[in-house]
Amino acid sequence: MAQTDILLTKEPAPQTVPACQVPRKLYDVARNTGAQMSSGLATAGFRTAKYLVDEWFQNCYARYHQAFADLDQSEQQHHESRQLVAEAEALAQRTQQDSTKKVGERLKDMHCWKLELQRQVEELVAETDLLLAQKQRLERTLDATAVPFSIATDNLQCRERRQHPDLVRDCVEMELLKEADLIRNIQELLKRTMMQVVNQIRMNHEHKETCEMDWSDKVEACNIDEACCRYHNQSSDLQFYPHSAKFEESASTPETWAKFTQENLYRAERERLASVNLRKFVDCILQDTSEDLRLQCDAVNLAFGRRCEELEDARHKLEHHLRETLREIMDQEHNVAALKQAIRDKEAPLKVAQTRLYQRSHRPNVELCRDAVQFRLVSEVEELNLSLAALREKLLEAEQSLRNLEDTRMSLEKDIAVKTNSLFIDRQKCMAHRTRYPTVLQLAGYQ
Repeated sequence: MAQTDILLTKEPAPQTVPACQVPRKLYDVARNTGAQMSSGLATAGFRTAKYLVDEWFQNCYARYHQAFADLDQSEQQHHESRQLVAEAEALAQRTQQDSTKKVGERLKDMHCWKLELQRQVEELVAETDLLLAQKQRLERTLDATAVPFSIATDNLQCRERRQHPDLVRDCVEMELLKEADLIRNIQELLKRTMMQVVNQIRMNHEHKETCEMDWSDKVEACNIDEACCRYHNQSSDLQFYPHSAKFEESASTPETWAKFTQENLYRAERERLASVNLRKFVDCILQDTSEDLRLQCDAVNLAFGRRCEELEDARHKLEHHLRETLREIMDQEHNVAALKQAIRDKEAPLKVAQTRLYQRSHRPNVELCRDAVQFRLVSEVEELNLSLAALREKLLEAEQSLRNLEDTRMSLEKDIAVKTNSLFIDRQKCMAHRTRYPTVLQLAGYQ
């Protein structure tokens, strides 16, 4: 009898020779062909279908041998079957354990990559939020630069209303033009930087979505592999899938699978570092532009202050000259009045002298003599005429001087009005408007 229980101390070796049936053992059975055979003519009626005793024994022996051979073959089949069942069971357990182990290792790998992807997504989200804050600062700064630009252009337009001769291209106008050019350049720089930030935010979103898709695929794959890892022989939801044991043409290899995630992480990290550098660049730009604008604002205010001092000093001097001119006009008017009075005062003596000469010219005959009285009256008239001529000439000069003084007064008053208008424009219009200039925090985009 073949051994029914097999003690396995180690895993059986795989079957190398295929099992086959044991060949049947052939026995020669004697046939009833001799002289004593039962098919003779004499006994045809009684022995037609009968065998001899030897034939019966031979038939029994043949059945015994056939049964023994079949039994031996069956026992051998049982032994080989039990051995094959044990080997198949051990192989199935070994392969299932190895598959479960491989699935567990795969889960560990996917878990590691999933954590890396999740960390990269979180870092990208945080970096994108910081970059969005920088974008908001850029927008606030760009909006804030509109106020200085409107102030500078308004100052230039107001100063165009200055009157001659104060309508000059002074240091204030040069600084205002420089300020307007600086603001335009800063606005163009901020717009270009804004476009870079927007593009970087878009790239961050794209790579974040790529990492999220990869992470989502790995989560789904982890769920599937975890479900596969929980399967065992007693699971209730097992089915046959005959066509599942084949590789899909679109399936990736472990190398391409790992490379795909590595490239996603590399590109995401590259964009994150680019975003960090761009944030630093934006911060430097905002700091430099705010400082430049404030420095230029201070330079313009200083130029306004100096120009106002110059105008104030010029106006004070003009007012002083105007006071002196008015005083001189008053003195000259008195002088003209005195000259006119002097001329009027000389008319009476001249009339007296001329009347005397006229009366004495009526002396008769020899009495019409050129005596000393006559000569003195004539010389008196000449002296009075010379005095009157000199007085009239001086009166003309005094009147001309008075007219010149009046013209000077009008010119001084006009120049003082021009200086007053220039001061009003620079102080009340321009400098008062410049008090609305944004602060450094506003220009840096913090407010």
